Amino acid sequence: MRCRVAQRIAVVTGGTSGIGLATARYLLECGRRVAIFGQKPANVESAVQALSRDFGAEHLFARVTDLGEPSQITTFFEELHDYWGKTEILVCNAGISPKGADGPTPFQQVTLDEWNNVLSVNLTGAMLCCQAALPSMIEGGFGRIVFVGSIAGRAMPRIAGVAYVTSKAALSGLARSLIPANAPRGITVNVVAPGRIATEMAGPSDSALNHAAVARIPTGRMGKPEEVAAVIGFLSSDEAAFINGATIDVNGGEFAPV
Repeated sequence: MRCRVAQRIAVVTGGTSGIGLATARYLLECGRRVAIFGQKPANVESAVQALSRDFGAEHLFARVTDLGEPSQITTFFEELHDYWGKTEILVCNAGISPKGADGPTPFQQVTLDEWNNVLSVNLTGAMLCCQAALPSMIEGGFGRIVFVGSIAGRAMPRIAGVAYVTSKAALSGLARSLIPANAPRGITVNVVAPGRIATEMAGPSDSALNHAAVARIPTGRMGKPEEVAAVIGFLSSDEAAFINGATIDVNGGEFAPV
């Protein structure tokens, strides 16, 4: 059942737009205190204004932070812990997926810079956030880590580039590596794998790529960020204590490993 327990402190990376912003809103509705960050100052400011208006500034902590810069991740968590004392919920949502006018970079043309940039944000950034958040979870005897993966990391990729696909698939390995030592401490680690969701990253809903995607989805539409946020919200709840090491697909049936 939603919103049954006392206030907890949650971090949502990339919490200024799309799935991340919807997740921040969902958690705030459940009485959490929520810390968000994003790379674009304008997005951070817009999110702060909207969330503060609806839930009160005292329930929100926000910073401009680049996941590709390890020192900025360290600074964010240090400032957060000085401000609120701990992290109990970590949603690793932030990600980048470089594309040109004709779609993702063909494999033979992927540069080392593109490869490293994507993995530094989507994978290494998530790992560093876990390193920063886990000590307070261990101390408190409670933790929820949710990685936002992708259908591209679960099935044959149709739209995403090789670096993005690799980074999202690797989050499952990161999750598995964290479970054995941390499960006895009340910490769970799960993955949510969205399909085609109507966000800025997906581009215009009437694009040729999105028309083709909708044609493949049995429900006949793209997903909503709020639908992914609801799954993340449950996995981060006290009630989800026995769900550990799961991957939850949110894709309208496009990929159905049943």
